[in-house]
Amino acid sequence: MRTGEAISRRIGAAAAALALIATAAACSTHEEDQVPSIGYAIDNVVASYNANTVDGAASGARQAFVRVLPGLSYIGPEGTALSDGDVGTATTVPGDSLTVAYRLNPDAVWSDGVPVTCDDVVLAWAAGSGRFPEFRATSRAGYSDIERVDCQPGGKDATVVFAPGRAFAEWRGLFGATELMPSHVAGRVAGVPDVVGIVRSGDTEAVGRLAEFWNTGWNLGPGQADPALFPSAGPYRLDSVTDEGGLVLVANDRWWGNKPGTDRIVVWPKNSDLPARLAAGDLDVIDVGSGAVEGLAPGDGFSTVTQPSRSSEQLVLATGGMFATADARRAFASCIPRQELFDDYGHPDFDTESGLGSGVLNSRIAQPDMLIYPTAAGVVGNRYLQPNVDTARSALAASGQGAITVRVAYLAPDPRRAEIVAAIANACAPAGITVQDAGTPSFTVGALGAGQVDAVLGGSGSAQGAAGSDSVVPPAYSLAIGDGTNIGDYRNGRVTEIAEQLAVDTSDGSRLNLTTEAETILWSEMPSIPLFSAPRTTSIGDGMHAAVANATAAGAGWNMDRWILLR
Repeated sequence: MRTGEAISRRIGAAAAALALIATAAACSTHEEDQVPSIGYAIDNVVASYNANTVDGAASGARQAFVRVLPGLSYIGPEGTALSDGDVGTATTVPGDSLTVAYRLNPDAVWSDGVPVTCDDVVLAWAAGSGRFPEFRATSRAGYSDIERVDCQPGGKDATVVFAPGRAFAEWRGLFGATELMPSHVAGRVAGVPDVVGIVRSGDTEAVGRLAEFWNTGWNLGPGQADPALFPSAGPYRLDSVTDEGGLVLVANDRWWGNKPGTDRIVVWPKNSDLPARLAAGDLDVIDVGSGAVEGLAPGDGFSTVTQPSRSSEQLVLATGGMFATADARRAFASCIPRQELFDDYGHPDFDTESGLGSGVLNSRIAQPDMLIYPTAAGVVGNRYLQPNVDTARSALAASGQGAITVRVAYLAPDPRRAEIVAAIANACAPAGITVQDAGTPSFTVGALGAGQVDAVLGGSGSAQGAAGSDSVVPPAYSLAIGDGTNIGDYRNGRVTEIAEQLAVDTSDGSRLNLTTEAETILWSEMPSIPLFSAPRTTSIGDGMHAAVANATAAGAGWNMDRWILLR
């Protein structure tokens, strides 16, 4: 079981590395209703309780609910999955193929009083497995490798059996934070009293009803926080959504682990006017992309650090319409000033010669601090660093088009991304490529597949805020046929095979060869254009104790149940 002592050791180590801990004395009271709380700002919107749908994963749900919907693991500041013994344990058992025995904590219970059971594990697997296309799940990585989940409905034990030859290397990260949703709620609303039974039988009609709720039934809006619909299994539960969009989290009385350090945290998403919140004194922890929120400039009273993140800033291109040919996509890539974009927005002042943030990102799969990166990134050579108008024109002509207009979407307002789009527009205009800023506050990643835009500017998985982990598997699957994170609908059988092989093969030699082969294909077919490791800025108010930056998909809220504000 994860003890407070163990957490303190991890927090202490991370804090020493990041130098972000500050302490003082007294209590804070924020204005919305004069209840003592901590304000936590993120640079994304939160429109769903379910972070596992395509739109949910691209939103800020993972950052907002990491300690509301915990799982059997969580992503620590280094980007790796760490076990969460409060929720349960996972151990491998002998078998012909990889078999993992999960045992949920006997005391684990949802905030509505219903026990956390293996039914919740089965629902997570069914949604992510790819067997039931009715679920609009973000990624099938790992879950599609599972042959079956043995579960006695209502029980605390789940035996997960992987398909022969599909020993998913990162199995410890499955069923992690925000991935276990309350199956009893989905089943009740969908009229499916036996979730395990219908998944086992493959009842198409019943699974369809279950998926319909799972996809949209946990959508959020002001005033939408019915405890019967949004129960928690973590130290915090969702209490309410304010008119301004603030997500009010309060201590969960049914939590069986260590009591959270603070009884109330308000998560303020990007669309809640963060500069106004800062001016009103409502923010104590701010975790945003560098330059992503205009007017958000914490000064005295905050300790601030900017660091390269595990998220890869990139352009994901459509593979239909005017971008149906690789020639058209290469034409666009040829006029993009990638070196200039890194110099102006990738924070070259990180002053590092290698690793994250050290230069233009030249791989979609490997990250700059990985041993395989130099070789995989070397595939592109010096191409596509500077705009080459002649090359762009030639590729455009080869595509059969004389001029094109590229609509680039992102979650607006975002000053940094707006400037990136403007810089691309300026560089591409001489090549006959008009670039339009299609950023909007109502952005969804589905706009790309719907043909409403031609490219999406975002981080790993096209997330608009915090994203990424220390793994090659999720970015590889974002290029695999049929995966929910493949929002451009890129289709290459060999790249899909490589993604699936990377999921089970951990040897450095194999991963080097596979990633290098993939990049050779990808730089030719150009389904996406990597730019740089996205810089993140974390500001922590004086008096905050135990707040630690986490430049991954988990965000700074990864350990919010340990936060204490002293003034």
